[in-house]
Amino acid sequence: MISTRIFGKTQDGKEVLAFTFTDGPYKATVLNYGGIIQSIVVPDRNGNPVDVILGYNDIAGYENNGGYLGALIGRFGNRIGEGRLTIDGTTYQLYCNDRGNHLHGGKVGFNKKIWSHEVVGDELRLTLVSPDGEENYPGTLTVHVAYIFERGELKILYHAVSDKKTAVNLTNHAYFNLNGEADGSILDNELWIDCDMITPTNPTMIPVGGYKAVAGTPFDFNTPKPIGRDIDADDIDLKQGGGYDHCHVLKNKCGQYVRYAVAKSPKTGIVMTCYTDMPAVQFYAGNGLHQQGKSIYYGKRAGFCLETQAIPNNVNVPEYAERGSSIIDAGQEYEFMADYKFTVE
Repeated sequence: MISTRIFGKTQDGKEVLAFTFTDGPYKATVLNYGGIIQSIVVPDRNGNPVDVILGYNDIAGYENNGGYLGALIGRFGNRIGEGRLTIDGTTYQLYCNDRGNHLHGGKVGFNKKIWSHEVVGDELRLTLVSPDGEENYPGTLTVHVAYIFERGELKILYHAVSDKKTAVNLTNHAYFNLNGEADGSILDNELWIDCDMITPTNPTMIPVGGYKAVAGTPFDFNTPKPIGRDIDADDIDLKQGGGYDHCHVLKNKCGQYVRYAVAKSPKTGIVMTCYTDMPAVQFYAGNGLHQQGKSIYYGKRAGFCLETQAIPNNVNVPEYAERGSSIIDAGQEYEFMADYKFTVE
């Protein structure tokens, strides 16, 4: 069942709606502002309700604070080096908002938009039309994102099409803490990622080519371990990111649906199993968090993100594009899904 309520109004007076999925002891709330996942409530091992999503209690929190908490990201999730996008010989200079690079869609990304909405049965469908030239991207891009939440499983289905050749790399920037959003630290959350390689970066966090094997490094999560075990290790890539903020290259081919990660809380017993058909995931350990959240102040590493996507900067690195290109032709359908399934043990 999906119920609808007014969440609040933006600074310019636009109404924002909250859609709450209720399925027994499970609840999830999504906003039409930025497609934001505002909360996911699941029972812990003792049956107590736990909200595992970092966020805010009002729209002002989402408008005024950084961090992209819970937001749907576009047109391009993650980074494009120096904001350079070249398509068929034409270079488009995108807005640079992160150390001289283009990040998460630019100056006003999809996370700051109010999406049109439709509730169809137990499915919430959000739609946004990004006009030709917005953030200097070519093409009018029409985006549809569907949210389905059943029996503790959140599925996000992404679809987009453009009337010109363009670049698109959608994702969601939910911050999880399986201890509960009021816990304050994810360092004891255990994580497994089915990945043999990451993409090393330059000092501004741009992958510029090549791969780095995770075996024998702090990035190896092939055996489950607490996120905090190696997060401050002496590793150049870790130091450049201030902790984990790196693209983990998955073993599947683009379009092949797989289980790629499992996270667990020793405190609550809550388990999150993650699936996608994208070729990579950005694992971010919330190194830069500093916001007053729903229940507490969210400091450094209060939440972690698993952002499914194509490899960052693949528009400028052909070997990354081979694993899944973010360039789509006019009329070509871009679609993929991400799935977060919550259980308890």
